[in-house]
Amino acid sequence: MGTRFAASQVLRWTLRNATHSVFGPLQFGRCQLQPLCGGGRLLCSSISQGTLQSTQHTHEPHPLSRQPVTELSLPSLVDMGFTDSQAEQIYDATSKLRGTSASKHALSTLTAMFVLGLNPSSVLKILEKCPELYTINELQLQQRIGNMRKLGLVEGSLQRVVSHFPQILTVPVKTVTHMVLFLREKCQFTSQQVTDILRDSPAVILEDKEQLEYKFQYVYYRMGVKQADMVKSRLFRYTLEEVCCRHCFLERRGLYQTPDKKGQTTIINSKLDSILKIDLDTFLTDVANGSAEEYEVFQRLMAREWQEEEQLQGSIEAGSDDDEEEDEEDEEDDEETSGKSAYRKRRKR
Repeated sequence: MGTRFAASQVLRWTLRNATHSVFGPLQFGRCQLQPLCGGGRLLCSSISQGTLQSTQHTHEPHPLSRQPVTELSLPSLVDMGFTDSQAEQIYDATSKLRGTSASKHALSTLTAMFVLGLNPSSVLKILEKCPELYTINELQLQQRIGNMRKLGLVEGSLQRVVSHFPQILTVPVKTVTHMVLFLREKCQFTSQQVTDILRDSPAVILEDKEQLEYKFQYVYYRMGVKQADMVKSRLFRYTLEEVCCRHCFLERRGLYQTPDKKGQTTIINSKLDSILKIDLDTFLTDVANGSAEEYEVFQRLMAREWQEEEQLQGSIEAGSDDDEEEDEEDEEDDEETSGKSAYRKRRKR
C-alpha cells in the first residue's frame, strides 16, 4: 500500500515535470532511489529511461531545462502532492536554510520519505519535528534506513519509528550499532528484544550509556525484573527518576520487596508495566493506595536524598586517586557483585 502510494507520487511528479517548460525533465539520477525500495527501483528505472526519453523525443525542451532540478519551488512541491499551504511551509523552511546543504539535499530527503510510503501530511509533520533532515545527504539517508531494516524494523514498524522519532535518521549508523551491541552484551537483551526496544522506544539511541546501564541494573537487581518484562513495560521510555520514585514509594509503603537470590518474595510484587504504563493518578489509587499529596512530599524527600548522595560521592571522589583505584579493583573481583552494586554509583544529573 505504502509502496504503491510512493510510486504514484513519484510517477505523478515525474510526468508533470517531464513536460513542464519551467522546471524541465526531472532527472532522478540525482536522487538514486534504487537502494531504498525494490518497487521504487523498477518504477524509477522505467520512468527515467523510458517515459522521460520518449517525452524528450516528442517535445524538445529549452536547453536550460535540461539541467537537473536541484532546488525546490512551490509548483514542484504541489506536483509532489502537497497542498498549497503545505508547499509554502516546506518552501519557507528550506528558504531559511539557504546557504546550507538543505538546498542540495531537500529533494532526496522528500523522495526518501515518499518511498518509505509516507503521505505528504506525514512528511510535513516529520520535517517540522526534525528540520535537520533537510540537510542530510542521500547516501547517509539510504544507509541509515537500510541499517534499521537490517535490525528488524520492517515496513509498518519503520514508518512508525520515523514518524514518532525522526531524529533517528540523523544518527550515524556507527552510533546505532554501538547502542545495539551495548543492549545485547551489557544488558543481555536478545536480538528480537532489541528490535522491540528500537520500535517502541527509539529515543534510547541517544541516551547516555552510563545512565542507561544504571537504569537497567536498578530494575534488574533492585526490583528483580527480567529483560522480557522490561521490554513489555517499555522501560526505556521513562526516566530513571520516574522509575525510582514509583518503585521506592511502593517499597516504603511495604508494597514492593526486592527478591532474594532465588527470586522469592514474601509478598506479591506489582508487575513493572502496572507500575510504569499507567498515569500517576491510576498508579496512586490502584497500585500504591496513596494520595497525590503524599507522593509529592515523597518526591521532594527523594530529591533531597539524591542531592545528599551526590554531595557525599563528590567529597569521596575528591579524596584521593588511590582510593578510587582500589575501589575499581574491588569491583573487578566479582562480576556478580559488581552488577548488583553498579546502580548505587552516583547519578549524572
